[in-house]
Amino acid sequence: MNFNTKVIHGGQHHESATGSVNVPVFLTSTFAQKSPGVHSGYEYSRAANPTRQALEDSLASIENGARGLAFGSGLAAIDCVLKLLNPGDEVIAVDDLYGGTYRMFTRLFEKYQLKFTFVNFDDVSKIADVITDKTKLIWVETPTNPLMKLVDIKAVVEIAKGKDILVAVDNTFATPYLQRPIDLGADIVMHSATKYLGGHSDVIAGALIAKDAELGEKLHFIQFASGGILGPHDSYLVLRGIKTLALRVQRHSENGMAVAKYLESHPAVAQVIYPGLESHPQYELAKAQMKDFGGMVSFTFKSGKKEDAIKFLEKVRVFTLAESLGGVESLANHPALMTHASIPAEKRAELGITDDLVRLSVGIEDAEDLIADLEKAFS
Repeated sequence: MNFNTKVIHGGQHHESATGSVNVPVFLTSTFAQKSPGVHSGYEYSRAANPTRQALEDSLASIENGARGLAFGSGLAAIDCVLKLLNPGDEVIAVDDLYGGTYRMFTRLFEKYQLKFTFVNFDDVSKIADVITDKTKLIWVETPTNPLMKLVDIKAVVEIAKGKDILVAVDNTFATPYLQRPIDLGADIVMHSATKYLGGHSDVIAGALIAKDAELGEKLHFIQFASGGILGPHDSYLVLRGIKTLALRVQRHSENGMAVAKYLESHPAVAQVIYPGLESHPQYELAKAQMKDFGGMVSFTFKSGKKEDAIKFLEKVRVFTLAESLGGVESLANHPALMTHASIPAEKRAELGITDDLVRLSVGIEDAEDLIADLEKAFS
């Protein structure tokens, strides 16, 4: 199947008892057995639930993986990956990292004797410089949050090849419509399914997709043993969102480009960070690795003042000042005060997350209305 067909039909089956086209929401904790240990494939909903299973099969299909798993949040999914590791193992992660991931790595898992090394992946050769015999995982975001840096997934995979090192990619910003890391050699794909997969700002969810069945089974055991599952109703909402993923992300990308070009021409703007602009330092990589460029745009002010960013954000009306991203509605965010506040100020400064940086999640409204809203906010 091609992608637009997969999001609707990939891994899906009509419900066997009634022929229902949509998977029912199975609101049950347990399942009747014919004899002790003899059942229809479902025993207890923490282990498997038909609604969650339908979502997990869809996730595997659209990412071209062997096994999909659905979690109660994106962070629950990341937590599951880290539990593959043992005390003393080392993780190499991209330095421009989502604040919640950074917080989990440094404030939770470091105390269990995992070591995290943060590296600028602009030059992937720097990864090889810090690999040791204890390195077991390379954690990638591409594009990164909020500085929209790209990581060459194929190059990272090549560095890890033959070294017993897993490569995991946070594909939240790109979505499988724009980028499929498993096709590029990654072992695990992670999504905050709250964002583009769900797509309507009405659910908190996470996802993992494993390249092979053996790794998928290891991750499923951790999910089952730890209990960070997604409930059936939320599974239904994400599955429904996936059916329009291609249509939505195409519109997000069209609007993202329109907004980025508008911002690039505005006299108050110093820098626009969007992979689809030729001014982006990794524009050629974006063209090679991604189908289109998505709806995430970041920019800074020529004044460099935090006050100008705050004033701008207080004046938007079509854009909503809020956390999160990837919904049908456009959102505006101040990373230093909101999504990345958990990263120490000195670390933010080192990365380039300045106090005048604004991150936009460009929705699927009419682009003319979005640009008019931005124009008023600048005034």
